[in-house]
Amino acid sequence: MVPFSQLWLPIVLSAVIVFVASSLIHMVLKWHNSDYRALTNEEEVRAAIRKGSPVPGQYVLPHCGDMKEMGKPEVQQKYKDGPVGFLVLSPNGAPNMGKALGMWFLYAAAVAFMAAYVAGHTLGAGAHYLKVFRIVGTVSFLTYVGGSVQMGIWMGKPWGSVLKDVLDGLIYGLLSAGVFGWLWPKL
Repeated sequence: MVPFSQLWLPIVLSAVIVFVASSLIHMVLKWHNSDYRALTNEEEVRAAIRKGSPVPGQYVLPHCGDMKEMGKPEVQQKYKDGPVGFLVLSPNGAPNMGKALGMWFLYAAAVAFMAAYVAGHTLGAGAHYLKVFRIVGTVSFLTYVGGSVQMGIWMGKPWGSVLKDVLDGLIYGLLSAGVFGWLWPKL
């Protein structure tokens, strides 16, 4: 077992490196730009939503209060007629990128913390680079991609977009694994 006091540097550095890699992926490579489509009648949809004055939150179309409602003919017709979808509404105003980036960094640090926890409890000081790499890489990869896969299954996120997220998670996991393997405490 490795004390947490010896793992703070790889935790912080892996979070920083994942943050930088993510910034490059989203701002330089921009491979996620095609994940988001525009509605052909965006202004009409915006006006209809605004007219209902919904509070920020998560919505589903058509809405059913419970599973029993889904069997009703009128609800089945709504599903047949469409659209069927999920909608997330944020507060009005420009997105707060500073807050979002800060939360993303904290998430990357939390992933690194959990990877350090697992590796620190399964490996001792002086563990071989590849053992550290395997443990940290696996924990980090699974943590970074799990949410996107669930969105593909339950929320209809397009699988092409999910696959890009999986590739992102693989990159982040490999970078984290490399940092931990490099900075793992020696005997």
